[in-house]
Amino acid sequence: MTESTVILVFAAALATALANGLGALPLVATRLSSERGLAIGNAIAAGLMLAACFVLIVEGYEFSAGRTLAGLLAGVAAIVAADRFIKRRGSPSIADIRGADARSIVLIVGIMAAHSAAEGIGIGVAFAGGEPLGQFITLTIALHNVAQGLAICLVMVPRGASIPSAAGWAVASGLPQPLLAVPAFLFVLTFEPWLPFGLGLAAGAMIWVIVAEIMPGALAGETPQRVGAIVTVAFTAMLAVILLF
Repeated sequence: MTESTVILVFAAALATALANGLGALPLVATRLSSERGLAIGNAIAAGLMLAACFVLIVEGYEFSAGRTLAGLLAGVAAIVAADRFIKRRGSPSIADIRGADARSIVLIVGIMAAHSAAEGIGIGVAFAGGEPLGQFITLTIALHNVAQGLAICLVMVPRGASIPSAAGWAVASGLPQPLLAVPAFLFVLTFEPWLPFGLGLAAGAMIWVIVAEIMPGALAGETPQRVGAIVTVAFTAMLAVILLF
């Protein structure tokens, strides 16, 4: 293990975090300011996030089914507790957005950060198994993170955030990756047992937000049939990016 390898792990994980910001690019030429646009954005985000949940659970099962299931339950408990805490604190503000919309965004960005933390550990563990494996996992997560960043932007921009601000928050949600990748690489035996729990936790929290926060917004401006079609197409596209590339 050399200093250059540690730097490579950090740089690879930082690159995956920055890839989140690329998710804002499709919104540059898209208008989602109308009620219908908000609904479509929510439906696409729900499909992308649902696919991410599926992949997280599958990855967790490869390490430990029991720890992944425990993480799922812990994720639901954590996000419900966070939601109640935010409500008791009053109306939050993020990217000049306040009220219920801001609360939803805070929850989503927080969940994506937890998701990124688990992925950061995954990058470090992968590099501990060899540089070729680490590079492959890094590329896969980077592609995944573009879609993850798009999901965040699709929630934020229609609610009034600027595209640069949404991109910035998308990148911020990925910063746990470089922060945790290096420790996971250096202390792989300590971090590896917690990886399936972290993957399950992120998935459990994300599923709750999809059902409780994002889908109601989608159904408020579009028919259930169209929302179902959009979610399915977005889910399939996300899986194609992750599994085929």
